[in-house]
Amino acid sequence: MSKKLEGKIALITGGSRGIGAAIAKRLAADGANVAITYTKGADAAASVVKEIEGVGRKAIAIQADAADADAVEAAVEKTVATFGRLDVLVNNAGSAIPKRFEETTLEELDRLIGINVRGVFVATQAALKRMQSGGRIIMIGSAVGERALTSGLCALLGHKGSGKDVRSGVVQRGGKPGHHSQQYPAGSD
Repeated sequence: MSKKLEGKIALITGGSRGIGAAIAKRLAADGANVAITYTKGADAAASVVKEIEGVGRKAIAIQADAADADAVEAAVEKTVATFGRLDVLVNNAGSAIPKRFEETTLEELDRLIGINVRGVFVATQAALKRMQSGGRIIMIGSAVGERALTSGLCALLGHKGSGKDVRSGVVQRGGKPGHHSQQYPAGSD
């Protein structure tokens, strides 16, 4: 029986653990070959690749810090070089500042923006340049990007709201025709 993603190629940023790993495994179960990125934790990334290969799909893990624009672009290029194309990008990589707002440093804020805003922008832009008609870009969001769950917490500071802005600005208003983008808050139904 043919699977709905048979022959498709997916790249999941932050795909070595948590929601990203679950997405990578699900896309593979549905027939896609998968590339995942990770910043740290090569063993966790290798474990995800091994599990995907165990269900008969191809997979690679790419060390790429989402805050490093060159690394993010290189991850898209390595995915295309390895698999011949890119059909699905899942912008999953994200970070938080788990401390009170007034204790947050500018360096921490810069890193957060680098991962949660710039990284999403760069990955989306690079993917759009390589996707054919019918490509999919999926933004994984967080309710914490909408509201802090702890008083004074500087958690994602607009992280997934920025994903909405990228999706709206790049795909809905002037992105390549034939592409589709959607934002999914983590933990949503």
